[in-house]
Parts: sequence; structure tokens; C-alpha cells
Amino acid sequence: MATTSQAGSQALFIDHREGIVRAHRGLWSDAWRRLIRNRLAMVGMIVLAVVIIVAFAAPMVEAIERYDPTDTSRENQEGPSLDHWFGTDQLGRDIWARTLEGVRISVQIGLGAQVVVLVLGLAFGVLAAFGGRATDNLVMRFTDIVFSFPDLLLFILLREILITRDVPFLTNTVVIILAIGLIAWTTVARLVRGQMLSLQERDFVVAARALGASRGRIVVQHMLPNTLGPVIVAITFGIPTAIFAEAALSFIGLGIPAPAASLGSLVSEGYRVIQRNVWNVVFPAAAVATLMLCFTFLGDGLRDALDPRTR
Repeated sequence: MATTSQAGSQALFIDHREGIVRAHRGLWSDAWRRLIRNRLAMVGMIVLAVVIIVAFAAPMVEAIERYDPTDTSRENQEGPSLDHWFGTDQLGRDIWARTLEGVRISVQIGLGAQVVVLVLGLAFGVLAAFGGRATDNLVMRFTDIVFSFPDLLLFILLREILITRDVPFLTNTVVIILAIGLIAWTTVARLVRGQMLSLQERDFVVAARALGASRGRIVVQHMLPNTLGPVIVAITFGIPTAIFAEAALSFIGLGIPAPAASLGSLVSEGYRVIQRNVWNVVFPAAAVATLMLCFTFLGDGLRDALDPRTR
């Protein structure tokens, strides 16, 4: 009888877990269906996919990139033509090829910075929510200090600290990714902490705690999945913010150094000769605007799809 009871309990537990898995899959599949019904979000996703695929495929497909982004052997300050779709800059470099390079670098920085934001935000948010009152106060006061520090000044400080380190993998792109990520993690940390604190008293967490589940298991299996929705939305909105931050920093000379091209440095270079050739500014600026707009549309769609209040 004891064996039967134990087996029955195990069967009930398995059935309960399978129900949770089915409900979990239903949640995400329902969110996907809601997302694909959002026309602006789908337009943003499709345009982003096309732009990113073209930009990253360009170095491998000569017909896409057409010219070397650093080649200065052509006439300078040419307007758009069949030979040079976006024209050439003041040094004779093809603006189409350099814009594709700028998109690649900007997308790498936007995505890479959000990976840093996600790791730090989750770590500090979970630590603040479950580390006790003293740890919570310490972590949140540190978060407040980082949040209140002037972004530009903190970026310059972090950039100088990182760029002076003689480490092989710390390229200029990686330094900017780390600097932006080390500044922008505070919003995600606050969001994760707030979500975790609100979930601690929910019935499913109380039940898991009563059944003897460890704190780590409760966090990983029960709380983090219910926190991912708002975090995914915040990360999606953070990508265009990071891209714009890099563009602004490159515009004032603190971003990617020449001869590499980011969208911000292209706009900065074109601005110097805008009276001679306006196309040097128009196309890189349009690329920045397109990336930011599409990521914003996608973020809005994800927010509507993952927000339970809109169900």
C-alpha cells in the first residue's frame, strides 16, 4: 500500500508538472499568435530581418557589398548613381558599403550591450530580491548611484579604464559594448527585483515552498519564467537605445575610431561636408532611423503580446 501510494503521488506530481508545461507552452504560443496579428510589429520584424541579413551577408557576397568600404580609389563626393548607389564620401569611399558596415557594427553593439544588461540586471535583481533586507538595501543603493551618475561621464570613465587594458579581446567594439552595458543594466535590475518581490507571495510560489523546494529551484523553475515577459520587452526597447547611444558617441568622436564605420561616425563625417553632398548624411541617418523605428515597433508588439492585461 505504501508503494502504491508513493507511486500514485508520483503520478499525480508528474501529471501536475505536465499540466504546467502545457500551460507554459500555451502562454508563449498565445503570445506568438498575438504578435503576428500586430501588423506594425511584423513589418518591423521583417524589415529588421532583411536589413540585418543583407548587412551581415555583404562581406561574403561581393554582389551585395560591391566595393571595399575602405577603398579610396574612386572619385570623391559623387551623388547616388548606378555604380555607387549611395554615392561616395569626401575620400572616395563607397557610402553603400560603409553603411552596410555601419549597420553590422551598430547591430553588434546593440545586441551585445543588451546581453551585458540582461546578465547584470538578472544577477543584481535576483540578489536584491532574495538576499535579505541588508543585501537588498546595499544592492539597490548601488543601483541608484549608477543610475544617477551622468551617462556620458560614466561612459568616458569606463571607456578609458577598459581601453587601457592590454587584453586581446578588448577591441573597440567590445569596449563600447561593455561600457554601454555597464551603464544601462539598472533598469532591468529594478524590473527583475520588482517582479520577483511581487511573485514571492503568489500561490504557486507559496505551494512550491511548502512542498520543500529549494530557493534556487523556486527562482529558476517558477519565478524566472514569469519574469521573462517584461524583461524581454525591456531588452527589445534597449537595443535601439544602445544603437542610438553608440551613434551619438561616435558623432562626438568617442565611439568607433576610423577607418571602421559605425552609423554615428558616418553621420559625423557626412555632417562636415553636408553643404557639398547632403547624401553623405541622409543615408546613414536613414539607416539609424530605420533600425530604431523597427525595433520600437517590435518592442511595442512584444509588450502587447506578453502583457496579461491585454488578453
